[in-house]
Amino acid sequence: MKNINNIFLSGLALFSMLFSSCSDDLEGIDENPRNITQEQLEVDFQNVGSLYKPMFENIYQYTPPWSYQLQQNLNADVFSGYMTNPRPFVAGANNTTYNLVSGWNNFIWSVPYSNVMNNARTIENETKDEFPELFAVSQILKVTAMHRVSDVFGPIVYTKFGASATTSEYDSQEEAYTAFFNDLEEAIQILSDNIDSPRFTAFDLAYGGNYESWIRYANSLRLRLAIRISKVDAAKAKTEGEKSLSHPIGVMESNADSFFINGTLDHPIKTINNSWGDIRMNASMESILIGYDDPRANSYFSETVPGDNTTVPVVPGSLKGVRNGLPLLPGYADELAQKADYITFAVLNDNVLTSSVQLMTAAEVFFLKAEAALRGWSGSGDIQGNYEQGITLSFQQRGSSGAAAYIADNTSTPQDYVDPINSANNIAALSTITIAWDNAASNEEKLERIITQKWIAMFPEGQEAWSEYRRTGYPKIFPVVSNQSGGIVDTNLQIRRIPFVDSELQTNPDGVAGAVTKLGGADNAGTRLWWDVPGGNF
Repeated sequence: MKNINNIFLSGLALFSMLFSSCSDDLEGIDENPRNITQEQLEVDFQNVGSLYKPMFENIYQYTPPWSYQLQQNLNADVFSGYMTNPRPFVAGANNTTYNLVSGWNNFIWSVPYSNVMNNARTIENETKDEFPELFAVSQILKVTAMHRVSDVFGPIVYTKFGASATTSEYDSQEEAYTAFFNDLEEAIQILSDNIDSPRFTAFDLAYGGNYESWIRYANSLRLRLAIRISKVDAAKAKTEGEKSLSHPIGVMESNADSFFINGTLDHPIKTINNSWGDIRMNASMESILIGYDDPRANSYFSETVPGDNTTVPVVPGSLKGVRNGLPLLPGYADELAQKADYITFAVLNDNVLTSSVQLMTAAEVFFLKAEAALRGWSGSGDIQGNYEQGITLSFQQRGSSGAAAYIADNTSTPQDYVDPINSANNIAALSTITIAWDNAASNEEKLERIITQKWIAMFPEGQEAWSEYRRTGYPKIFPVVSNQSGGIVDTNLQIRRIPFVDSELQTNPDGVAGAVTKLGGADNAGTRLWWDVPGGNF
């Protein structure tokens, strides 16, 4: 994004045109846009089928790239410790320094509501009774999108979406998660009962109409959500997690089971990274990947060569990250001058920015199973075996060799970070955790190993990485250089959520007021979500 302020204004104008008809209850979003006859459905399902592609491609929005930049890249991708922006947008007063730009954050809410929730409701109305398997897939996609929204804001409009003509009532996050589990349970059962139906094949951008694969994904997603609530509701978490682990079809076991959206467009980060130069490797990634001498580092990132307009002393052959939350530093005339130096740091590698967009991998599932075993859930298997298989599958996914030697490494640790431009940004590594499994370690240390390796394996999916960081505190990522939240966000605890968006405050004030009472704290970026329980993990 060459000028995010101008593009944001254009995007806001577009947003206003798209949603000017919305009333207090997202009216227009929840209306059926077509009159689909039963006869048309029975021919080839094309009318209802056309609603799935927007659902796949707007879990986060593929195009235009600036929409994704606002929906996820300038929040979760950065807050996770994966990436950061070399340009200090808005003179350094932006999301990455916790001076949240509310207009940017509207997209986190509006995109999935307009393109996922709306379409899921139409599909439900048109297919649930006669063609339940089509409904079931839409439910899985709906949970995929909306748990991410809840993990940003907390309470969301979910079970009562479109139920009122005057207001949109929010569920608490606990209520939303209960609904997620119920929706996944129903979808899994429907697909199990219709396992050989070919009806979804023509519309499937993930599994080619294979319902066994969809069931494995839905079970894996349920396991993810169960682990997510394990600190706040251990009994519910165990029950839901064990449903997935004991299911006859089970969870993901191989890289072929991973959930990728196989579209025709490259990952939107590719434009943000390559064409605009608006995102680079985060210093936390450098500290951990280079400290571990991780062979996947060169699959994730590539060295850039300083141009003639910079004097940055980047060491050839190195992968250099940027500290998160940089203000406009002294000595730079403006944002672009600072960007000219930091843009020379490591770029994301094109092989993680393909048209097959990663949302969940088998490697992640093995790390989930490792934590489930650590928590004593039945059917989860051996902790160490799951941990090491998660690493092995991640290496295989990235085409990296040396997994066995990496797994056996009991000496390498994250390294200190050195900024070759400004030594004030230097910082010592925050962890001494090693790679090799240690059965004698405490449960807390074992969990740090599991989450650190899961964090590496999930790249570049920043939303899930940020959620897991908030839940566990791992991996230990560097705090922002400049905290401009005015005391709302603790620098060491880091940002916990995004406040409710302007579009909702303006059109649904009663709904937002009710949501705040369910939040359990002030509507700001320092308030923890329901599952974000302070203190240790055990």
